[in-house]
Amino acid sequence: MDPTGSTQREKPLTIGVLALQGAFEVHAAMLRSLGAEPVLIRRPEQLVQPDGTPKVDGLILPGGESSTFLRHLERDGFFDLLDTFVRQTPTFGTCAGAILLATHVTNPSQRSFAALDITVERNAYGRQLDSTILREPTTLSADPLEMVFIRAPRITRTGPGVQTLASRDGDPVLVREGHLLAATFHPELSTDSRVHQLFLDLIEEKLEISAK
Repeated sequence: MDPTGSTQREKPLTIGVLALQGAFEVHAAMLRSLGAEPVLIRRPEQLVQPDGTPKVDGLILPGGESSTFLRHLERDGFFDLLDTFVRQTPTFGTCAGAILLATHVTNPSQRSFAALDITVERNAYGRQLDSTILREPTTLSADPLEMVFIRAPRITRTGPGVQTLASRDGDPVLVREGHLLAATFHPELSTDSRVHQLFLDLIEEKLEISAK
């Protein structure tokens, strides 16, 4: 630790990307461009040690079809492992990943990790043909953020501990609660890396707290 109290990292952050479906390779490329080391996670044993210690510093749950994710995760105890993992380790859910993190899911209801205190309505903005790209202000900086929405869910409720970092027509689209981050859009499909950098900063923040 240097005189200012900040931790000097000797190796890059390792970030797991759940690679069961969705644009996981694009997330991985974005992470590499920011100096992190992505690890494509396809099996439970890639995520944690036998004693439950995480093998990665953080995890991204990418977009895709949340019900399809659930079918994959119900094998080999993967869902239960992730259910514990996301409560302890920084996790970023995009689109379907945000649905999996939410405490409540509607339209229709479905199983989730119930870790992030939000309610999410599935396919709230319409089907594939109603997908869109917007540029909206955020709390990240003065410049508007490009947001790619594809069959996006809508966050209809946020708990008292949830920060709204960006909105669309009054609905939160980028939120944070402690070590959890969620976006209803696809930041990996933009050239703007600020959302992924925010997640890396969140991880560094948690690691520094844990080191004290």
